[in-house]
Amino acid sequence: MRKYRLMAPGPTPVPEKVLLRMADTLIHHRTPQFQAVLKDVNKKLKKVFKTENPVFIFASSGTGAMETSVINLLSKGDTALVISGGKFGERFGEICEAYGVRTVNYDVVWGEAASADVVRDLLKKNPEIKAVFGTLCETSTGVVNDIEKIAKVVAETPAVFVVDAISGLLADELKTDVWGVDVAIGGSQKGFMLPPGLSFLTLSAKARKLIESSDLPKYYFDLKAALKSHAKDDTPWTPAVSLIMGLDTILDMILEKGLDNALSYHARLAAATRAGVENMGLELFAKAPSNAVTAVKVPEGIDGAAFVKKMRDEQKITVAGGQAELKGKIFRLAHLGYTDEFDTISALSAASIVLKQLGCDVEFGKGAAKAEEMFM
Repeated sequence: MRKYRLMAPGPTPVPEKVLLRMADTLIHHRTPQFQAVLKDVNKKLKKVFKTENPVFIFASSGTGAMETSVINLLSKGDTALVISGGKFGERFGEICEAYGVRTVNYDVVWGEAASADVVRDLLKKNPEIKAVFGTLCETSTGVVNDIEKIAKVVAETPAVFVVDAISGLLADELKTDVWGVDVAIGGSQKGFMLPPGLSFLTLSAKARKLIESSDLPKYYFDLKAALKSHAKDDTPWTPAVSLIMGLDTILDMILEKGLDNALSYHARLAAATRAGVENMGLELFAKAPSNAVTAVKVPEGIDGAAFVKKMRDEQKITVAGGQAELKGKIFRLAHLGYTDEFDTISALSAASIVLKQLGCDVEFGKGAAKAEEMFM
């Protein structure tokens, strides 16, 4: 029986130790026992996000925290700058539109990184902008953006900078406080190596001032309520207890190995994947590739959807296809979270088999051999 490998950029595989912790006896969330766990988790999340500000936990996917940032920082009729270079950058714009927030859109060419200079120009032309929404790793294209440079530009203005770091966190560098990121957003099913269901959000002092005047409708995602509960190591609503137990375990594992080691580990897998792909004669899609996921152009004449399906159904390896305008044109191979060198080698080997079956002239073993060489 062939082993199943989950190598899409979320959800990612979950370590056995974490699965066992989540399977432990359930405890009530309004008890000293759970609050002790939550207190510990809150401290450890600050270390991962590299912030001294509070980190809130929501029982939602990452999109819930994205929506939280919009409805708590802005008011109806406010203006926001949305940096969009893919499907997930677009999502911020869609949330703003749903709540009557006017958007200035910076549409980055898909596959390219956002320019801090363009952001500066747009902020100068639109001084009424209250918030800038950006993305660390644009998962749909495999691009990592230079958040540090953009943050410096935004910090020169009254606007706050909100960053979707859902897929990039722990794979790509993010120094929330040092860089001046006001709100950083994460999700459980990526570098945190947990099942989907938790989202995270940091909140700077600059951002806290905006929530006092926000008039957009909110209830479950109200950060005022979250702040009050967080101060008592509690949550305003029922938390996802089992997932938080798993979070407690995975945070210990991550911090024990060290954040720098997590980044270098992902960089190592990413470098080997990219080198292997190019050694197969394939072309990378992202001009500034993330260490979370590698986006690869599907060779001319090959059915990209069929490639993803055959990888999943026949090779038992789930990779992601392209979205929207990239549907059928790229495939995305993740090296995120609980994956290792042999997962990478196996995926490259399987890719060459499937491409050959679909009529592509690739040479067996070239991708895997290059990855092995890199790992040596």
